[in-house]
Amino acid sequence: SSGINAEYGEIGAIKDELKTMGETQESRHAALLEKIEALQGELSKVGAGQDKLNALVASKCDKKNSGTWYLGMNINPADGHIFGYTVGWATGVDIGSADEALTKDYLSANVWVKPANYIAIVRHQQGVVDAVKVFKFKTSAESLLTRFGLPNMNPGRQIVTSGGPIQESVADTAENLGDDPIFSVGGDLAFNWAYTDNGCRIALTGGHLSEVNANDDNTHGLGNNYACNPLTNTPNGADWPHDISNIQDCPLQSCREVRLQGTDHGPGPHLKSGPVYGNYAIYVSWDAESFPQPGATLSAEIGL
Repeated sequence: SSGINAEYGEIGAIKDELKTMGETQESRHAALLEKIEALQGELSKVGAGQDKLNALVASKCDKKNSGTWYLGMNINPADGHIFGYTVGWATGVDIGSADEALTKDYLSANVWVKPANYIAIVRHQQGVVDAVKVFKFKTSAESLLTRFGLPNMNPGRQIVTSGGPIQESVADTAENLGDDPIFSVGGDLAFNWAYTDNGCRIALTGGHLSEVNANDDNTHGLGNNYACNPLTNTPNGADWPHDISNIQDCPLQSCREVRLQGTDHGPGPHLKSGPVYGNYAIYVSWDAESFPQPGATLSAEIGL
């Protein structure tokens, strides 16, 4: 009987051990469940934070891809009208017609007075985007009339953007990019670049910017004149205005072949007609940070 009792004792001990093990397992299981629930709570918080982050990113993207662009100017360097330094830029008077706004020289007086934070310079072929650069102005909420008007012409020579373009898009099929005044050089926009009796309305800092006392006829861009008072918007004769001069190093002292686009220029003997790379449109916006890509069709007002 003593042997039987011993066996019962062993069985009891095993039962107690199994009970203890079960209780331990239950305790571990409960602890694991608590950890899982805690992790699920943390994951929920992370998921909510990610949702907020995604919403913020989406809102930023929507902002970048929203807004409206307005056509302020179009320059066709071969339409018979000369958009030199002293024509239109400072006065903001209407030039051309809405029907031909993207095929001939054009200036919208209404757009010229709109406060703007962004500017896009678009080279296009018959209204189809060929290349575009978008910049954000350093000074906000000023119109083109203010930026190009008489108060800013004296002394002129403003660098009006910083950090370069916020968008630069060029079609794979775009041609004549090697000396394009906008798309062959980098940097920021320079407005009202006055030097002695010369002026260039829009140039890029990546090109040559003549010193204030240099009479070298060697800053190239959009809206030029090599014989004017650039501080008062007064032309000195009609020989040297020209729409578009390409990027080149052609100082007056040693060069007599200033390469231009098109035929819209005065009879000055150094001004040489050349191929038209496209029309150049100037758009402004209060809030649009991007512009339609190459291949898009332009209009006077572009909503994103």
